[in-house]
Amino acid sequence: MSLGTLFLIPVSLGETNNDRLFPNLNLRLLEELKYLVVENEKTARRFIRSTGNQRDFNELELILLDKRTKRDEISRPMELLLQGEDVGIMSEAGCPGVADPGQILMAEAHLYNIKVQPLIGPSSILLGLMASGLNGQGFTFNGYIPIDKKERINKLRDLDSAVSRTGFTQIFMETPYRNQHLFDDILKTCNGNHKLCVAVDITLETEQIKTLAVAEWKTQTIDLHKRPCMFLLGS
Repeated sequence: MSLGTLFLIPVSLGETNNDRLFPNLNLRLLEELKYLVVENEKTARRFIRSTGNQRDFNELELILLDKRTKRDEISRPMELLLQGEDVGIMSEAGCPGVADPGQILMAEAHLYNIKVQPLIGPSSILLGLMASGLNGQGFTFNGYIPIDKKERINKLRDLDSAVSRTGFTQIFMETPYRNQHLFDDILKTCNGNHKLCVAVDITLETEQIKTLAVAEWKTQTIDLHKRPCMFLLGS
């Protein structure tokens, strides 16, 4: 029996025109696949509908995989793949497996020689880096910054030192409602001569991407509250 394929299906980063973001293959798979692994069922259904898909959800099995899911709890999608069924996996936003818990399924699929096929779609990490003007040859994605203020300050100091030491762009993020606190701490903590790119609402009509020296940002006003944002620190 042949094995199924695990399709990695990117999701839009917000309410936007999906026709310009996703190839026809992505849209066709969303119409044809019978099994989808999702981080949140409600947002998955909303995204599928936003692509113009009118399929009957009774014919689609949504399998939950979120940050609480453990590796030994992904038996259902693995069982389907081993039986020859194709399965799709979607993040809540952006690309599956990147700042996303879905990586455990991809890792398990590789153990069984199951084909893992990534599809084209928006990544706020790469799009922010592309537009930043910062070092795109050497960079590090650091994921979410610690919530605790003391730990957050220490992490920012480490990232600032890494920029000075290596010249690599340091990319990081925060939950949207804590963006402003992180932004304020960057301005207080990091070298004023280092460059900071703030990339907000990437791919949306309200998109703002701006790179200034940290010291220059202190004279600027920007509303980051509850807006998806990527921060990039460089030299």
